[in-house]
Amino acid sequence: MTPGEFREQGRRLVDWIADYMERAGDRPVRSRARPGEVFAALPEAPPERPEPWDAILRDLDEIVLPGLTHWQSPRFFGYFPANASGPAILGELVSAGLGVQGMLWSTSPACTEIETRTLDWLARLIGLPERFLSTSGRGAGVIQGTASEAALVAMVAARERAIRGGARAESLVAYTSTQAHSSIVKAGMVAGLGAERVRLVGVDERLRLDPSRLEAEIERDRGAGLTPFFVAATLGTTSSGAVDPLDSIGRLAESEGAWLHVDAAWAGSALVAPEHRWMIEGVERADTFNFNPHKWMLTNFDCSALWVADRRDLTRALSITPEYLRTKESDAGAVIDYRDWQIPLGRRFRALKLWFVMRAFGAEGLREHVRRGVRHGELFERLARESDVFEVVGERSLSLVCVAHRAGDAATLSAMERVNDSGEALFTHTKLPTAGGERAVIRLAAGGARQTDEDVRAAFAALERAAAETG
Repeated sequence: MTPGEFREQGRRLVDWIADYMERAGDRPVRSRARPGEVFAALPEAPPERPEPWDAILRDLDEIVLPGLTHWQSPRFFGYFPANASGPAILGELVSAGLGVQGMLWSTSPACTEIETRTLDWLARLIGLPERFLSTSGRGAGVIQGTASEAALVAMVAARERAIRGGARAESLVAYTSTQAHSSIVKAGMVAGLGAERVRLVGVDERLRLDPSRLEAEIERDRGAGLTPFFVAATLGTTSSGAVDPLDSIGRLAESEGAWLHVDAAWAGSALVAPEHRWMIEGVERADTFNFNPHKWMLTNFDCSALWVADRRDLTRALSITPEYLRTKESDAGAVIDYRDWQIPLGRRFRALKLWFVMRAFGAEGLREHVRRGVRHGELFERLARESDVFEVVGERSLSLVCVAHRAGDAATLSAMERVNDSGEALFTHTKLPTAGGERAVIRLAAGGARQTDEDVRAAFAALERAAAETG
C-alpha cells in the first residue's frame, strides 16, 4: 500500500468509523449471531491474491457488524462502560502508525517520558498523594493492559519483597473480600500461591470488606505459622460497586507489614470529581493503586493505570537484563525502562491515547462526563423506586444500580433476558448476599460516552414491558 493509497482508504475508514459512532444506537445492542455463524461466513483459506478494499469494507458491514455486541451503544448498560471517544481513537491511530516498541527508554524516549508525565497528570487529577508521582523520586505510574495484569504485577512485587525480608515462599498468604474481582484469586494462581492461599474475607452489611474479619483471618494465619504479605482493597466492586473502608484496611496492612494494593478499576475514574475522593481516604498507606481509564474515562481499551509508591519494588521483582537489552542510560540508572514494570517485554505507545483524551477534554470535560454518569445512575434509581414491579437492592454506587423483580429471581432474570434479546438495551446480572439469602439482581452501569436521560428512561421502560409480558 502506497502512502497515496493509505490516504484514500484511511479517509474511507475514518468516515466508516464516524458513521458507526453516529449510528451505534440504532442497532440491536446485543449481537443476534448464533454460535459459529461468523466463523462459517469466513472462507476456510486465506486469499491467494490481494482482495479489493471494497470487498474488505463490505465484509465489515455484512459479517463483522452483525457479529458485534455494541459496547458503544448509548443503551449498553452491562458490565461496566468501555468507552471509546474520538480523541482516544485518533491517539490509537497515531500509535499504530508510528509502530513504536517502547520496551526500553532508548527504543523511543518519547514513548517512555510521555507515559511518565501523563501518569503524573492523572495522579494529580484524581487526588493521589505526591508519593505516587515520578517527581517524588521513588514512585511513578505505568500503563498496564488491564486491572488483572496490574494485580498480578503488584502481587509478584509484594511476594519478592516479602521473601527478601525473610519470609518463606510457601508461607505467604494474600487477602481480599468475597466481593472482590476474580482477578485477585487468579493473580495468586499465576504467582504460585494457588487459590487456596488467597483468603476471601467476609463483608459487612454494605458488602464492603470487614476489617474485623480481616484481622481475625490474619491472626488465624499467623497462629498457623503463615505470613500475611498482600491485601487487596476494592473501590467499586464489580457486583454492587461497594467501596472497601480503605483507611481501616490500610492501617491493618501497615501494622502487619503487608503490601496494600488498591483496585479501583471502575470507580477510580470518579475521582476526577473532588466530591468522590472520600473513597481514597487512607490511600497514603497503599503500595500500589490501579484504575482503568478504559472503563469510564473515555479512553478506549486497553489502558489500565497503575501507580507504585516505590518503583524499586517492581524492578527488583521483574527485571532481568540480558546483554542485548543493556544500554548506557539504563546502566547509569538515569531512565525508566518500562519493560521492568510489567509481565511482557514489549509494549505499545498506549500513553498517546490517554494524553490525547486528557488534552482534548481537559479536567473540566472529564469531570462533567463522570457527573453525567452519576446523574444517570440517580435517574435509574429513582425510576426503580417509583416502580411497582422492580425494587432497588442495596445502595446505588456512583452510576451503578442493582434492581430486582419483586416476584423473585426467575422473574428478574426473565425480564433481563427479554430486554437483551429484544436489542433495545443490554444489562448484565449478578447475585448479591442479602439478609434473606443470595438474590439475583440486574445491574445498570451508566456512564456511556453518548448516553442521555432518554436512553436511561427507555431502558427502564423496556424492563417494565418485559416484566409485564412475562406476568
